[in-house]
Amino acid sequence: MKRILVVGQTPPPHGGQALMIERLLAGSFKNAELHHVRMSFAKDMNDMGRLRLGKLVHAAAVVLGAAYQRVRHNTDVLYYAPSGPDYLPMLRDMVVLSSIRWMFKSSIFHFHAAGTSEIYARLPRYLRLLYRWSYFKPDIAIQLSEFNPDDASVLEARTKFVIPNGIEDVYGAMGCPAKVRSDRCGILWVGLISESKGFLVLVEAMKLLEATGVAAHVTVVGSFVSDEFKLRAKALISSSGLDDVFEFTGVLTGQAKHEQFLKADIFCFPTFFESESFGLVVLEAMQFCLPVVATNWRGVQSLVKDEVTGYMVAPKDSQRLADKLGILVRDRDLRIAMGERGRQRFLQDYLVETFYERMDECFATA
Repeated sequence: MKRILVVGQTPPPHGGQALMIERLLAGSFKNAELHHVRMSFAKDMNDMGRLRLGKLVHAAAVVLGAAYQRVRHNTDVLYYAPSGPDYLPMLRDMVVLSSIRWMFKSSIFHFHAAGTSEIYARLPRYLRLLYRWSYFKPDIAIQLSEFNPDDASVLEARTKFVIPNGIEDVYGAMGCPAKVRSDRCGILWVGLISESKGFLVLVEAMKLLEATGVAAHVTVVGSFVSDEFKLRAKALISSSGLDDVFEFTGVLTGQAKHEQFLKADIFCFPTFFESESFGLVVLEAMQFCLPVVATNWRGVQSLVKDEVTGYMVAPKDSQRLADKLGILVRDRDLRIAMGERGRQRFLQDYLVETFYERMDECFATA
């Protein structure tokens, strides 16, 4: 059995990568014994990618913790989830990886954030050597979808796995209660509220829908990426006459979040986020029998079957987004049918037990 040291963030914040590392640590594996050094560089979602002195101190603590765990438990495999193509998180990774990777016989990189390798060509020459030392030639690279950038090949991974995420069937554990229906169709958004997550595109789409006489309500669960973007987004909502259309709940977890999925009729995920690799919230929507309208962007394309479990639209295309949302708002029977097919797809391919089985097979090769 391999002894593997997982160096990675767990909640908070409640982003997809942190949640999946938490799930990984909760798993039971035949081929691996997991140990953990927690990274906690971000206190919440809008703290991610920001430089603070405390983060530099924490980086040193992570390096020392990894060295201690390496000796104490004789962990000889390093598991690490690199950041996406963003300079500050990349520099953090290089500090940590260049300090600890040499201690381990082999390494596993799990690309929860896609596009890590895309930043390499843009680096100044003096950073490329450190980048290669930190990132290149992992023994195993795990990607979440075949539609994501091929970070594994660019970084010359010896072995590549494509392993989609999986989550618990919360809806099934609740007994699959009947959906809470209302006269006004409910559209749900869950995640970081930012431009690259497609929030302004959704606002524009709702403006177009309202102009055609189609009425719907949008519930937004999550925090704004910044105060500046919050002002910008709310100004657009007000100028579009949509103040009574959008409702903001803030960050919700556990039962409070599940209740929003139960009340919703449609899930919308118009992302074009630079590091997007999968869309864990899409799985949550599928398990709750929600049809999904999403962008054909990276790993999201693995999840939504166009015209079967929802609709796929091009990134930043507010007119197309409005058209597809409008179809579902008008047709209750279609919403229900697509949602049920989405749930069957979730049960077939994306349960957490399936994720654990695939990860165990991967660990066996380390």
